[in-house]
Amino acid sequence: MKELLFSFEGRINRQPYWLFNVALVVVLGITSAIEMSIGDTEPGVLSVGFMFFSWWPSLAIQVKRWHDRDKSGWWVLINLIPVIGVIWAIVENGFLTGTEGNNRFGSDPRG
Repeated sequence: MKELLFSFEGRINRQPYWLFNVALVVVLGITSAIEMSIGDTEPGVLSVGFMFFSWWPSLAIQVKRWHDRDKSGWWVLINLIPVIGVIWAIVENGFLTGTEGNNRFGSDPRG
């Protein structure tokens, strides 16, 4: 798990990518609901803290997904392009299969 969440090396397929992102959204929803139930109308300490601590694992997961597509991890920067960049990253990382067999970033995570 430590390798998956904190290392920028290697490859992952779509399943861990989606599991991580769904878990991220669920936990963020829970923290937001807790904050709204105590009267906060804006993101509070829980939500901001969770986003802060999930930033590095989010980058690591996405970099490994770009690696599976046989692209540099620097492609993660496409997320900085408003709307189009995020859509591109979701389509490429979430819906397109990775390189079959070994590539320059490691062996095929599907076996």
